[in-house]
Amino acid sequence: MAFLRPTPLALALFALASPAGAEDLRIGLITPPPHQWTRSASHLAGELNTATDGRLSLAVFPSGQLGNEAQMLQQLQSGALDLAFLTVGELSNRDENFGILTAPYLVDTATQAATLLEGPTATGLQDNLAALGLHGLGYGMAGMRIALLSKPLKEGGTVAGRKIRTVPLAQQLDFWTRAGAAPTPLPLPDLFDAYANGQIDGMQLDFEGTFDNRFHDYSAVVLDTEHMIFPMVAVASARKWQSYSAEDRALITRLVAAETAQIRAAYPQIDADYRAKLIEAGANVVKPGPEIFGDAVTGWYEAWREKTPLLIQLETEAKVIRE
Repeated sequence: MAFLRPTPLALALFALASPAGAEDLRIGLITPPPHQWTRSASHLAGELNTATDGRLSLAVFPSGQLGNEAQMLQQLQSGALDLAFLTVGELSNRDENFGILTAPYLVDTATQAATLLEGPTATGLQDNLAALGLHGLGYGMAGMRIALLSKPLKEGGTVAGRKIRTVPLAQQLDFWTRAGAAPTPLPLPDLFDAYANGQIDGMQLDFEGTFDNRFHDYSAVVLDTEHMIFPMVAVASARKWQSYSAEDRALITRLVAAETAQIRAAYPQIDADYRAKLIEAGANVVKPGPEIFGDAVTGWYEAWREKTPLLIQLETEAKVIRE
């Protein structure tokens, strides 16, 4: 994988080397240690330690060690947690405008997705984080969303009737419902057993997660739809942010911006690499069009343009990027 970086376990050494008066910060994530987000958080910890000669250390807590994202958000609001890489899902549950970033077929590629997340609409949305007790530090992303089905798909068929795991985000739940599927939110740690045991018969994920968790071994087909962006928002506790010096705020801002930019830049190649790995492993990877979702795309846009008018502005930006 691109950008191989220190493991979270190695970061424990930083605490041992910290000088007197050092401040220990914490960052929480739901992704496991091998995931690019966790690798990037580990690299951020090293950069912060080096830049401050150990005065500031950053302990990385992956795999939901500090709780799920709702629990981490509460910790951020109270000041018990300093930083987090949050999926856009938890933020969308509190401010629906963040859900526009997961609009179906907004862009065609991960490269275009990265550009859109750097644009004025996405960056402007970070101003809304103050109302949630957060300070925005930039966007990362995971791979473009694809769909896996455990049972074969007939030629010309759709995902209708399938029980699909997705995240509990209003816009995504609505999309899958419009596609005739039964959207079923499940925490990532529970996903393997649910899929292997037939509790669900499909999921929305990405190439990276599919291969690393060997979900393709249980899939009749891997649908290379690339139908949605899956953004990550790097945030700080607004309460803790005010306690840092101006110099430390500037340093953290600069280091996190560099890390999230690397994440955005990495995913086009990560997607390509993992797609190739799946094909090499014998997965049945096919490339369908939007018709796989029936009329869901058209209906979704009609509804959410009215509910979240900011979507129209984002569509305009995306159109320019696609051209």
